[in-house]
Amino acid sequence: MFYSGIDQHKRDSYITTYGPESTIVKQERVPNSPLLIRRYFAQFPGPHKAVVESTGSWYWLADLLGDLGVELTLAHATRLKAISAAKVKTDKVDSDILALLLQADLIPEAHMIARERRAPRDLMRARLRLVEKCGSCKNSIERLLEKFNARSVAELDGLYRLQAASHELQIELLNQQRKALEAALHPHLIPNSDVQRMLWIPGIGKVNAFTIYTEIDDIERFPSVRQFFSYCRLVPGAQLGRQEPASLGLQGRQPLLEDRIQPRLHKSCAVLPRDPIVLPSQGQEEAHQGRSYARCTRDCPHRLPCAEYWRELQRLVQEQTARSNETAAVAAPGKPSRLTEPVQTGSCA
Repeated sequence: MFYSGIDQHKRDSYITTYGPESTIVKQERVPNSPLLIRRYFAQFPGPHKAVVESTGSWYWLADLLGDLGVELTLAHATRLKAISAAKVKTDKVDSDILALLLQADLIPEAHMIARERRAPRDLMRARLRLVEKCGSCKNSIERLLEKFNARSVAELDGLYRLQAASHELQIELLNQQRKALEAALHPHLIPNSDVQRMLWIPGIGKVNAFTIYTEIDDIERFPSVRQFFSYCRLVPGAQLGRQEPASLGLQGRQPLLEDRIQPRLHKSCAVLPRDPIVLPSQGQEEAHQGRSYARCTRDCPHRLPCAEYWRELQRLVQEQTARSNETAAVAAPGKPSRLTEPVQTGSCA
């Protein structure tokens, strides 16, 4: 078995390969050319494993090595940094450490999304960026109106009206692009039975279902409900020996929680069937047998803990899954699939 550590960069990659006898057989800086990468790995006959950090440019490398029969592991960059901290950091040292950790089976793995699901997920994230830009343009118009205590753009002076008009044109263009992305995703995700089942959960619409499905990728990759909660960022983070709000402990950005799911948790609380839940009052958590609640970070009128919400949501999904495939696709006998009608699109939200 050969083990290769790949320190990938924009233009080239430094590769260190260990042989079956745990000795370095080759170290080389290889330009990021598919032909040269193929030529490098073709030198080592037999089973081969490789590892690369989860940066933003691993797609093409994973596809290339997959075609060559090389088993690629995607290393979690943040956790790997904590494991392999070193005073001297060069490309050669980094690739060597990656290969050694892979050989010792100590790589903290990151989830590698399936090749066929990358495009829908990235398209949903691109849609989110358009929505954010649309909101930024609307905020810019509001700031202009605040400067002059105006209620409409028509009350502004000529140059300020021109500035506001440019933002309005951007909003119109962004809405058109967003609708085009949604229309492109529709035929790829609508026939999916998992998306269909989610659509019958109160509070989850098309965009929400698309986001959940594309971001989770495969629910079976979570060994427990607790790990799924943690992935969704619905639990507080522990910092310096005390619990901190979930928003303070984030590493990177999680579109699944921040932009789609969390705002709907509070909206769905009123319609989910549930038994009354008695929560401990503030300051009584220690006296409640050590039970910790993942509380909503926003003002929820029903004060339903996010953990309780997800347990109820999981129960509803399990009931749907227990039915036959034909019944699950329409979610209820005699009811048509909810997504047979055209996509309903509105303004940026």
